[in-house]
Amino acid sequence: MSCPMRGLHDAEVPFLDPYPDDIQAHREELYRQGPITPVELPGGVRAWACTHHAVSKALLNDQRFVKDPEQWADYKNGEVSKDWPYMGVLTWDGINMLGLDGAPHRRMRGLTAHPFSARRIERLRPRIERITDEHLDALEDRASEPLDLKREFSFRVPITVIGELYGVAKEEYDELGDLYARLFFVDTEPGEHLRIYAELHAFFTELVARKKAEPGEHDDFTTDLLKSTEEGEDPLTEAEVIITLLMVMAAGHETTVNLINNVIRALLNHPEQHARLKKGELSWEQVIEETLRYDAPNNAILFRFATEDVSVGGVTINKGDALVTHYGAITKDRAEHGDDPHVFDPARTKGRHITFGYGPHVCPGAPLARMEANIVLSRLFSASPTCAWRCPTRHWRTRPPSSSTASRSSPSCCGPDRPRTRPSPPRPDDRPFPHPRHRKDRDGRSRPVVRPTLQHRPPRLLPMDADPARSGGARADGR
Repeated sequence: MSCPMRGLHDAEVPFLDPYPDDIQAHREELYRQGPITPVELPGGVRAWACTHHAVSKALLNDQRFVKDPEQWADYKNGEVSKDWPYMGVLTWDGINMLGLDGAPHRRMRGLTAHPFSARRIERLRPRIERITDEHLDALEDRASEPLDLKREFSFRVPITVIGELYGVAKEEYDELGDLYARLFFVDTEPGEHLRIYAELHAFFTELVARKKAEPGEHDDFTTDLLKSTEEGEDPLTEAEVIITLLMVMAAGHETTVNLINNVIRALLNHPEQHARLKKGELSWEQVIEETLRYDAPNNAILFRFATEDVSVGGVTINKGDALVTHYGAITKDRAEHGDDPHVFDPARTKGRHITFGYGPHVCPGAPLARMEANIVLSRLFSASPTCAWRCPTRHWRTRPPSSSTASRSSPSCCGPDRPRTRPSPPRPDDRPFPHPRHRKDRDGRSRPVVRPTLQHRPPRLLPMDADPARSGGARADGR
């Protein structure tokens, strides 16, 4: 049952807490506020959140909502400044396909589709298998010491995969991953996100220049996009190539890391399902799809903006209001997933999750994320059947990214008992994540986070864009 109708600027609305103690409980409470509820983000910014499955699908296809932040009334009226940390991931340049709608968006989709084709993605399988084995070998060398699985493995495999996919030099992987990690922090200082974004833009500008200087010598995503600047009647511009590279890594890397960690956590918290997986009663495809449903790696996505007054779900979203799609709350929808959405059940057959989005902006990298997770997880668990997880998953430390279901660290484990295939890479530097417990109000004053009864992780900032031809959701059983 939905809550009584409330307005966006009522005195008390749910706060999207960057530091939730129990994210599943928070999602459940927010779902119960739906299907559309006003919420407050850090900094006192107000928005609407869509929390039910059917209404979310309808609004994701509703052309009255657009991605252009210039339509945001609170920004135009000066209620929200460009120093607000979340501004760093809204699209202001007019050429990023995450911020485009209609014909301009369809143009970008068509010109960037080739690197995400089924054939191109399948060609990456041997490369991902090799990268995974190399990182498992690196764990083996340190089998006698406690290891942070996220820092040493589940972060490093995806950044290496996308680094090779882009044609980035190996020595630049850590720098790139660190920049994106800091870009998504809720606690980014005012203006810091703009500096980080400028660094990323400069990085990819230099990468494109290097590729252009050596035409025909590379077989990678960057080179594919550069070829698109020379083909067709309306080819990509170099500026569009640079922004596309920046956006695809932003949208894809963090999601894949979180998906891998969320599956590990789900299996450790549900040993009975892990046992069924080992017996062959469940497939990795089923486990991955149910994890996407049960613990979405992209908890929420902001923003889309109303271009006119829209009445939906018992409320009126006024022209210029911001709308969050809260995928975490959507996973609790009884009408779609049955009466037990709180249960982790990889054999579930009811419902189709929309964790990778729906409609024109559904994620183009979803097939790659699924394949990568399948390879990484199956090899990790089969190579390390007796791995000692020395830290209970309830003690996993979280860090405050903008909205994804991210862990600051994951359980320590013993290295795998398996044959070495390659020498181990050098041990990476330890980069602790900042974890303050304050937020800033609209006047810029820092104050402790006060946790109301309803607490939620803030929305995911990076929309997951995609090919309209693949705009449907995924079956809960992965088929």
